[in-house]
Amino acid sequence: MQTGLRRALLIVMAAAIALAIGLAARLAFFGGSLPGDGLALIGGPFTLQDQNGRPVSDTDFRGKLLLVYFGYTFCPDVCPTELQTISLALDQLGKDAAKVQPLFITVDPARDTPAVLKDYMSNFHPGFLGLTGTPDQVATAAKGYRVYYAKAPVPGGGAADYLMDHSGFVYLMDREGHYLAHFVPNTPPEKIAERIRKAL
Repeated sequence: MQTGLRRALLIVMAAAIALAIGLAARLAFFGGSLPGDGLALIGGPFTLQDQNGRPVSDTDFRGKLLLVYFGYTFCPDVCPTELQTISLALDQLGKDAAKVQPLFITVDPARDTPAVLKDYMSNFHPGFLGLTGTPDQVATAAKGYRVYYAKAPVPGGGAADYLMDHSGFVYLMDREGHYLAHFVPNTPPEKIAERIRKAL
């Protein structure tokens, strides 16, 4: 076999393997389906408590697009940065921001009481709603969104001194609570606003 032909075949095989690996990774993340096929297993039912102490469920937000982010108020930098990015994206939407409900769901319900959330959320877009609940309720919501989180004790600290490791995607859901898209950390607010406009 000629060297040029052999090299071409190797390149094609390498590309096919890379494509297969990438597809497998995306299928694993999206629960066996891909965005756009209507079957992505992201989201689902939840029952939580909002920052005003009222019980809420996923069905309470039907009719609006959802921007969902999981984090915690004691987060030193990542969470406030992402919440600020979401806030800037909503600002860019102008009046259309009223058609979007941004949700911040805590992964640290032991410390993030409704009162703590209410104070924290005052730093971001006024439409933001902070949600907490029992550990089981939070775990159910996180599982639905394929969110990883775990307590990370601070060396030399007490029982109350810990951080929370957690995944950092922002999820865009349609008016019926179905997955539309997700944004990786540090996505520019312009990109988020642009994608939301397409869904309005």
